[in-house]
Amino acid sequence: MAFTHRALWLVPLGIIAAVLWPSLATVRLWALASILVLLLDALLAPRPRELQIARAPIPARRLGETMESVLTIVNGRTRPVRGLVRDAWQPSAGAVADRHPLALRPGERTRVTTTLTPTRRGDRRADAVTIRLLGPLRMAARQRSFVVPGVARALHPFASRKHLPSKLAQLREIDGRSAVRTRGQGTEFDSLRDYVEGDDVRSIDWRATARRQHLVVRTWQPEQHRRIVIVLDSSRTSAGRVGDAPRLDAGMDAALLLAALAEKARDRVEVVVGDRQVRARVGGGTRGTASLRDIVTAFAPIEPRLVEADWPTLLSAVSARGNRRALVVIVTPLESAAIEFGLLPSLPGLIKRHEVVIASVADPTVSRLRETRGDLTSTYAAAAAERTLALREQTADALRRLGAYVLDADADALPVALVDYYLLLKAHGRL
Repeated sequence: MAFTHRALWLVPLGIIAAVLWPSLATVRLWALASILVLLLDALLAPRPRELQIARAPIPARRLGETMESVLTIVNGRTRPVRGLVRDAWQPSAGAVADRHPLALRPGERTRVTTTLTPTRRGDRRADAVTIRLLGPLRMAARQRSFVVPGVARALHPFASRKHLPSKLAQLREIDGRSAVRTRGQGTEFDSLRDYVEGDDVRSIDWRATARRQHLVVRTWQPEQHRRIVIVLDSSRTSAGRVGDAPRLDAGMDAALLLAALAEKARDRVEVVVGDRQVRARVGGGTRGTASLRDIVTAFAPIEPRLVEADWPTLLSAVSARGNRRALVVIVTPLESAAIEFGLLPSLPGLIKRHEVVIASVADPTVSRLRETRGDLTSTYAAAAAERTLALREQTADALRRLGAYVLDADADALPVALVDYYLLLKAHGRL
């Protein structure tokens, strides 16, 4: 049972009665009469459970875009109902004006719409739908909450997609440039041509040379349908916030830009996300390449887990789909303890078979702390920042000595740095 502002009208009536007939009995009589009126009004109010409530599916949108939660309410009673409905969501769903007036005649239906603007990526869930139906006097009401499942999925915003047109132009230039068609590991045979000074003698085709009576070399072109595997770390190290978002989201942004470019280059993209276990796997095997839509959808419900990454399990997912040479991009923070005792022992075997890139999201706050030394507190903070950066560089050097290529850049710069390295491999025939 709930009361409305109209119940306050009983207060001035009691004051008037107490002034006209000042006695304790008058106050008691007023209180008893007020309780009876409110109870009677509540008992005569319609029952909320007699209404039928359904929620329409909510299409997924990018983070920052608005979406609508639509409830359909049907009055199956033989008399009209009037009241209020609240479509409650968890706070990060960003529900605006979730309370709606309700007035239905017998057999009538209506739809109420709540605008949602999620503030976090992922699945935002509905809490409860609360119906409050007023009695004839509109002083009291019956109220009840119902569970009406609903999910508003906020997809990754993919902020780095603004760089895609310029990178596609570079890719087209590489694909169409004849100078790219040179000998190199991981390339396909293109044609024969006469030898010119400066050509690699290992590219001479001796059979063709014998037939033509002069030196002939083979030319090569970059191979398409190369295998690109992106391994995204969702363990505790990815939970640290860089700006307004977790490190995991910045890593996803870099992975999405690389996947979008590789898809345009007709390479086969696979994505593995996990920590102690594989949380998502897209592409590879019989499914072929992963489309950008598939990857964005798979990323949506992934959240950082406060556990250590099991790198043998995650990296075994790379070889589980075949041992064909691939570009393996491991997106993980350069945390010295996590790398030294987790990733480092598992890398040598992977580097022997694949081209391995370690991509890490740096925190610009650490660099800013290193520059400020105005007082004692800032000096200590600068010293801590220096130590942190030194440990990251030491970890990066250990990875480079094993043969991995290391990228450590801010969240805005990492996607561009990663695709630039991918294009470099393409241009040199190493991919």
